[in-house]
Amino acid sequence: MAPTQAVLYRELADELHLSWSEAELPERERTKHVHRLHPYLGKFVPQLVEALLGRYIRPGGRVLDPFAGSGTTLVQCLESGYDAVGVDLAAFNCLLMRVKTARYDLFRLETEVRDVLARPGRSRQRPRGYVREWFAPDAAAELLHFRSLIDDYEHREFLRVVLSRAARSARLTTHFDLDFPREPRREPYWCHKHRRTCTPVQRAERFVTRYLLDALERVKAFEKVRDRRREAHVVHADSEDALVEDRFDAILTSPPYPGLIDYHEQHRYAYELLGLDDRRERELGAAARGTSRQAIDEYVDGIARVLRRHSDSLVSGAPVIVVVNDRRDLYPEILERSGLQLAERLERHVNRRTGRRAGEYFESILVCVRET
Repeated sequence: MAPTQAVLYRELADELHLSWSEAELPERERTKHVHRLHPYLGKFVPQLVEALLGRYIRPGGRVLDPFAGSGTTLVQCLESGYDAVGVDLAAFNCLLMRVKTARYDLFRLETEVRDVLARPGRSRQRPRGYVREWFAPDAAAELLHFRSLIDDYEHREFLRVVLSRAARSARLTTHFDLDFPREPRREPYWCHKHRRTCTPVQRAERFVTRYLLDALERVKAFEKVRDRRREAHVVHADSEDALVEDRFDAILTSPPYPGLIDYHEQHRYAYELLGLDDRRERELGAAARGTSRQAIDEYVDGIARVLRRHSDSLVSGAPVIVVVNDRRDLYPEILERSGLQLAERLERHVNRRTGRRAGEYFESILVCVRET
């Protein structure tokens, strides 16, 4: 008989508790303040980052995340009193991180949000490409109108993230398949999420309104808890090439997994609407490359090069902390080729609770140091 979750967590526990049940860590806490500014697959929970910062990195230290993704490490560093630098290849990821970690004049931001809300409308521009294919005519017209307003405002990057979030929700897809819709759905369908017949979304305006107000409140909530003495810097570059000249007290990162998620395709609506620079051909572990022997070899080589390169920027004795679901057992070779020695390995149980992607698996925390 399989162990209960409570027994399992007791077996995994050491002095650092890293596995949380739904009761211990409900969804509203896992996605507190700006962590839920925009949906993002494959991120780790901020509570894990908080625990690792407190255990392994000196207070007030400087942290590097060379695979920064949606910015969980950066945001939690600012909340926990650390400076941070995040590097990522994806333009959308960097936009999202900049918006999450920016300093705001809250009065000015709210004034602009209220002004945008007072300017509803529909664009007469004819939608093209992805927008024409994936949105109902009314939804496309409303999204294009919102896009046309953005450059009128100081906080245009904030508004661009809201536009992206609204576009994600307004696509012609089923409610239960927002993560990776396969094709536009224009007819009513049986909804596995709501257990009834649903109709594809026809309008976007309600999402624009809802997410403008929600994003404003999330930024306000983060402003109350962030350490104003600390800074986060976002570098839009391939981690193999990024010029990061500072010295760091740790690397804390969760690299992409091979062949699992195409992080550009995940946010294709944002790339199309916002005209972002698409560099997916250089993405490590991209799902489009599959899991062939060649793809796995390229992944191992790429991750190893990044870790070796950036570990050179660490102060003496600083840890390299990698959070990974290494079901292919690739990281012993990666660490060896990176010149890193495994000092500690912790296991945690992940119980994913989101719709049709629900499931569970184990994740490893690899705490490493540079070989002497």
